[in-house]
Order: sequence, then structure tokens, then C-alpha cells
Amino acid sequence: MTNPQLVRIATIASVSVAITLLVIKFYAWLQTDSVSILASTLDSAFDIIASLMIMMAVYIAQIPADKEHRFGHGKAEPLAALAQSVFIAGSAVYLMVYSLERIWTQAEVEKVNIGLAVMILSLVLTTGLVIFQKYVVRKTESTAIAADALHYLSDVLATLLIIVSLFFVSLNWIDPLLAILIAVWILHSAYQIAKDSLNQLLDRELSDEMRAEISEIILSTPQVLGFNDLRSYQSGPNRFVQLDLELDDKLTLLAAHDIAEQVTSRLKTRFENLDVIVHQEPASLRHDHSHHTWGKEYNE
Repeated sequence: MTNPQLVRIATIASVSVAITLLVIKFYAWLQTDSVSILASTLDSAFDIIASLMIMMAVYIAQIPADKEHRFGHGKAEPLAALAQSVFIAGSAVYLMVYSLERIWTQAEVEKVNIGLAVMILSLVLTTGLVIFQKYVVRKTESTAIAADALHYLSDVLATLLIIVSLFFVSLNWIDPLLAILIAVWILHSAYQIAKDSLNQLLDRELSDEMRAEISEIILSTPQVLGFNDLRSYQSGPNRFVQLDLELDDKLTLLAAHDIAEQVTSRLKTRFENLDVIVHQEPASLRHDHSHHTWGKEYNE
């Protein structure tokens, strides 16, 4: 993570916006009795809880490795993101049930102008936050901020739908129906957040593109004949890679060490927050070719 301070600023911005949105949406709901605005208000309440969790997770994830946590505390981020997905899913289910009840009762929306003004202000605030969060994710690759940004992106869509429903307020069924559509979108967001978080918690391999680039860097290092057993995973802002490096049998221990250090240095230069473990192996000890990757030098 290149800028921990930037991530902390993003979490503070998220909490601040969530509190502001909760206050103004609650006021709009009291004035309009709109079920879709209530849905958005409920979502903002969960946003505060989720954003506070993300803030704490980011703080924990940035604590350096210690004697009891030799691989750092990076999994605090996906763990918080997974918990956030549960909150999001719960609010979506509640929203669906409430919306179905409103379709049955056909309740009318009041003071539409107040609702429109509040939701347009909410749209501006939420869009600004998402733009800033996307910028932070590009700079830091924070899992927690990415999850938060995905959630707030769903809020942007939800707010747009609410504004549309208020324009067609004479059709009483539009308001709860759009609220159900919002709930479906929120459930989809919860699924995506949970999926990404579980991949990290279960040490899923890095992307194929990243692994291919890692392989290219390894094989392009002078005197590297090949490698095998490349393993990788990500934990919050940190990535981990380990591999067996295939080298000429006649190299001295010092020379083999220098080559391994070159590989490590080149990988760390290309990928930030990367921890590399390299084991050197004589190329002649190969037995099973299926899990070995050989470079041009060996084939020549």
C-alpha cells in the first residue's frame, strides 16, 4: 500500500458522508413517507456501521508484522468486508419485505419536492465519495476501500431510482417496486463483496495476469533456468509469493544466493507490498516436468 494515510482519509470521508446522508434522508422520509427513501435511509444507517468497521480494519491491517503475526495483519480488511456484506444483505432482505407490504397497501408519497431535493443532494455527495474512493483504490489497492466503494456505487444507482420514482409519484406502485429493484442490486453488491473477501481469506491465487508477469520476470533474470511450485496469495494490502528456483548445479552457494536476490528484488520493484520466498534447486533434480517452467537458457 503506497499511502496508508490516503486510505485512512478515505475511511473518515466514508463515515462522514454516511452520517450526513442518514440525517438528511431520515428527515426526507419523515416528510414524504416514501418507502424507497426509507430503504435508502436504512441503507445509510448500515453504511455507518460498515464504514466504522472498515475504518477499524484498515487501522489493524496497517499494523506491521510482529512475533505473533509474522505475515502481518492484512486479513483484517477482507474480514471486515465480509462482515459488511452480511449487513448489506440483511438490509436488502428487510427492504424487500417492507416494499411488498407497501405494494399491498398502496400508500401515497407526500411532499415530493422535499424528497427530490434531499435525494439529489444525496446523489451529489455519494457520487463524490465514490469518485474519491476509486482514486484511493487505484493508488493503494485496498480491499476494504474497494468493498466500500462498490457498496456506495450501488447507493448511487439506488438514489437515481428513487429520484425517478418521485417524478412518477402518482403511480403508487412505482415507489415500492423500485425499492425492490434497489434491494436486488444491494444483494448483488453484497455477493460481490463476500466473494472477493472469501477469496482473500481462503488464500486464493493471484490473478492469472499477475502470475504470468511474475513468471516472465523470473525467467528473464540472468542465469535462471526455470522454476516450479509457484504459489501466491493476497492478504489485505500485502501479497505473498513463493517458488523453487531452478539453477545450474555447478553454481556456488553465494552465486545462487545472488541470483535469488535478483529475482526477489525485481519482483518487489514491480509489485509493491510483495513478500517473496525463494528456494534454490539444482536443475538436475527435476523429476516431474508437469509443474516445472523452463526458460530459454535451459532449452538451449
